[in-house]
Order: sequence, then C-alpha cells, then structure tokens
Amino acid sequence: MNPLRSRTNAEAHLYMDLHPCDCGETRFPRQSAVVALDDGDLASRYTGACVGCGQEREFLFRLPPAAPPAGGGFRYGGDEPSQLLDPGEWLLVSDAYAGQVPADPGGGEAGQRARAALTRAVAALDEVGKFIPPDGAVVPANAFTTDRGRQLHQREPGRFRRDRLTAVRDAYAGMLSRLS
Repeated sequence: MNPLRSRTNAEAHLYMDLHPCDCGETRFPRQSAVVALDDGDLASRYTGACVGCGQEREFLFRLPPAAPPAGGGFRYGGDEPSQLLDPGEWLLVSDAYAGQVPADPGGGEAGQRARAALTRAVAALDEVGKFIPPDGAVVPANAFTTDRGRQLHQREPGRFRRDRLTAVRDAYAGMLSRLS
C-alpha cells in the first residue's frame, strides 16, 4: 500500500470520512499506529472493520517531515495545497460544516457545536484558497482532480474566485466571532 500524503491528523481523518467502504458506509472504529516505511520515513496506519459490512479497512498516511506549527487555531494543513483533497472537495466540506449551524445556535452545547462547525468551515475555505496562485484570481481548472470536485466546479465556477471565497470566509468568521 502506497502511503498518502497528509499534512495533519485532521486532514487524514477527513480523507477517511470522505472515502466510504464499498458498501457505502464511512464509519469504522479507527485504531492507529505509527509505522516505519521502507524508505525510513514514518507513517500513520489506521485500521478497523466497517460498521456496515465488517470489511477490514486500512489507510496509510506518510507523516509530514515537520510537525505543523502550534497555535493559530484549527488548520487542516500548512501553507501548501492539499495532496489528498482537491479544491472542490474542500468547498463541499466547508458547505457541509456551515450547513450544520442553525440560524440561532444560542449558547451551551448547541453553541459549542456551532463554533466547532464554523471553525472547520473556515479552515476548509482556507484550503480552497491555497490552490489559487499568488498572482491569480481563481482556482485553476487543472487543480480539480476528483469527479465530485470537477462537477462542483463545472456547476458553480464562480464559487472558486478569490474574492468570493474571501467574502464567504469573512462571513463565517464574523458569525464565529459573534458566537465566541
């Protein structure tokens, strides 16, 4: 099994969540271990039986050469674009997390869930932006490497403009600051 390149544990877990078993189930109790690869690098191996059909599942992620910087809030990765998810998948992840936030979450546990969801929605939008070249205004078409990413880009190409991504991110961040 060739190891996939994940930048953080959060990105690895999200990747596993987005890649269901053949039966369609995404959940499986994950046991993890750090293992040595043939080239001497380290990897995280996640294994477990699918809760839907019992099939054994396994994912192997090469650990990054350096730990991500501490602090600065929740992040899926460093400054470089993801090699696991394409920009369309990241935007779908952001949409899914933002969709979990009620119009008025209030306080208590509901407020905590809303803050967690918005934090992840913002982080996923940040990931989309990493695919835009420094002097560019849009995510280039060749950045979309998955069927679901390409389909979203074909349906709604305007959502991948830097100005629009920034506006949505700012709106989510504003909602998040009001919840804090």
